[in-house]
Amino acid sequence: MPLHDVAGRATCSAMTQNTPPSLALITGASRGLGAGIAIALAARGTHIMAVARTTGALEELDDKIKAVGGVATLAPMDITNDGAMQHLCRSVHERWGSLPLWVHTAIHTPPLAPVTQIDAKAMDKSIANNIKAVSTLMTYVNPLLQAAAPNAHAVFLDDTSDAAFSGAYAATKAATRTLVRHWQREATTPSAPSVHLLEPAPTATASRARFYPGEDRSTLASPADEGERLVASLFGPRP
Repeated sequence: MPLHDVAGRATCSAMTQNTPPSLALITGASRGLGAGIAIALAARGTHIMAVARTTGALEELDDKIKAVGGVATLAPMDITNDGAMQHLCRSVHERWGSLPLWVHTAIHTPPLAPVTQIDAKAMDKSIANNIKAVSTLMTYVNPLLQAAAPNAHAVFLDDTSDAAFSGAYAATKAATRTLVRHWQREATTPSAPSVHLLEPAPTATASRARFYPGEDRSTLASPADEGERLVASLFGPRP
């Protein structure tokens, strides 16, 4: 499946000339595509700043990164915690001074429900994770990306679900997509990062299993394989 930018132009061939970054911040790194992308980048020599809520899952990721010869800094944080995200970005600035790559894969998948029966708390949590946190992170991370110009990238995944009863998820993901597309249109100065909205192939993640519980998962890409494919589309194959 090709990758597309906001205007629908295939971006694979144009982006493979980029050098793998020395540092990547990955929000939502502990499982699924976030973990797959983290491991693929680590195998190319990128230091991974891995952010997720679950310490145990981050430690499992760290073991996998070490297995490919990589290095990670683990940050067990909730992206909806504004103070924690400020501290995270301040720490990146103090230690590295700039950030050449931010990959955002964190997502909240609320329980399936008809649109007329969506639980208010579930919707609030979806908005907090899938809209507000993304907007807040864009604000905090952007100065770090600008400091790494002209070789800075912000990467988002466009994994839209059209499954019945996934209205809360689809609505908040649509808002995320809109934020990213407007950032793409606005990032026109020399100091602005390149902003990418990538479409993964159908992948065997926990989120997809919730939306398509009867699906034959043997037909889906693994997070490791799809993470490698996405990273290769950005930075070329492993050396």
